Amino acid sequence: MGELTILATAPLRGPGLDTLRSLGKVVEEPWITGPTSPMRLLGSDDLAARIAELGADVVIAEADSCKGPVLDLPLVAICSTRGDPTNVDVAAATERRIPVLRAPGRNADGVAELTIALLLACTRGLVRADADVRAGQVFRDGTIPYQRFRAWQVAGRTVGVVGFGAVGRATAWRFAGLGMDVRSYDPFAPDATDDDLDAMLPDCDVVSMHAAVTPETVGLMNADRFGRMREGAVYLNSARAALHDLDALTGALSSGHLASAGLDHFEGEQLPDGHPLLMMEQVVLAPHIGGATYDTEANHTTLIADGLAALLRGERPSNLVNPEVLEK
Repeated sequence: MGELTILATAPLRGPGLDTLRSLGKVVEEPWITGPTSPMRLLGSDDLAARIAELGADVVIAEADSCKGPVLDLPLVAICSTRGDPTNVDVAAATERRIPVLRAPGRNADGVAELTIALLLACTRGLVRADADVRAGQVFRDGTIPYQRFRAWQVAGRTVGVVGFGAVGRATAWRFAGLGMDVRSYDPFAPDATDDDLDAMLPDCDVVSMHAAVTPETVGLMNADRFGRMREGAVYLNSARAALHDLDALTGALSSGHLASAGLDHFEGEQLPDGHPLLMMEQVVLAPHIGGATYDTEANHTTLIADGLAALLRGERPSNLVNPEVLEK
């Protein structure tokens, strides 16, 4: 094989980019560029056409669809810069013996940091405090900020981490660094502290969600489980909205059973107009930005580059989704 041509529709950066360039010609056409540039998503037909036009041997994509006609091309590898390569038809790629690489844990630190930000914003009223300063209402209704924003410190409080994978672990040590007592629940992690979620919830002042979405975890936090949480507890979800029953969460907040919530994901990426959570000052809402760091891009570039280099050496990369394609 001559020099590889690598089409990258995912943003790349960092040392891994040099590794990729050592493997072949890298054509960078990222789906997102500057902060105000519209995103550009390619469906399978358009992506296949661009791969064919370039004669690319490898495609690196984060959001563009690697399905259908893309898999009819003689690709050396398909690389998804996601932890879970949902933009790739892995089964069809495997049938065609195309290796699929992924980028596990690429955004673990970024999501963990945002989780801590949500926690402090919830417990210290930072969004409301900022609004008061901007509106010239520091002494709102004849009160002082000390009155309105008094809160318990998180140090000494108990947090329950639900899901103890890469993000859960990255968040857990940050909680511990704040002086919190960290509990964890994950039936697939032998070192999690708890094996019964229902028993753990009543002991927690904060519950932080980091589980993957599976048929077993959809709606994991339902009305019963929100009811089991401590009166005045804080609920955080920087993973996926499917992990909780939104109506049940809204009810637990409306009733005052939960003091606050910090959320970084919603079904369809946004809440419907007029949703009650939009009116609740005690709720902090972020638009799915936990992994939006330049470090995430550097991390996934390195993971993909190292995996592709190993694959080209005839080795079995640790981030290969379908190792069966290497079997003789």
